[in-house]
Amino acid sequence: MILRLLLLGALAILLPAQQARLRPINEKTYAAELATHKGSVVLVNFWATWCAPCREEMPWLAGLEREHRGKGFRLLTVSCDEPEDQAKAEEFLKKTGVGGAAYIKKASNDETFIDTVSSKWSGALPASFLYDRQGKLVRAFIGETEPAVIEKAIAGLL
Repeated sequence: MILRLLLLGALAILLPAQQARLRPINEKTYAAELATHKGSVVLVNFWATWCAPCREEMPWLAGLEREHRGKGFRLLTVSCDEPEDQAKAEEFLKKTGVGGAAYIKKASNDETFIDTVSSKWSGALPASFLYDRQGKLVRAFIGETEPAVIEKAIAGLL
């Protein structure tokens, strides 16, 4: 299993993403963006370039998305970097091979945005939220999480 995860991460680095332009997302547009992926199992990952665990897990997440895309899995990434670091975040996504929908948080109110995602989330990073094919939040992964735990939860929904 560990070898497979390492291979997925290496593949993510070798196959750069086609696009990494971050689109703005806020507390008003979050639900609408999720709705565009209804019918798919969706993992929304909140990250930042200054967050070491976030950077560490991103190549693995990109590889996971490529591996399960044909089964209806989608990865959405939301950078929590400051606006002046947007180019840095975009470059990081390109280098790590993230090819899914990519956003940058542009909330008018951080607390409202965080509560829109989950009232149980403090805003700590990394954070990933798993949605079923109907768009219902089924699981949250806050902080560093073993890849096998995330993958098992996704597999249960595919």
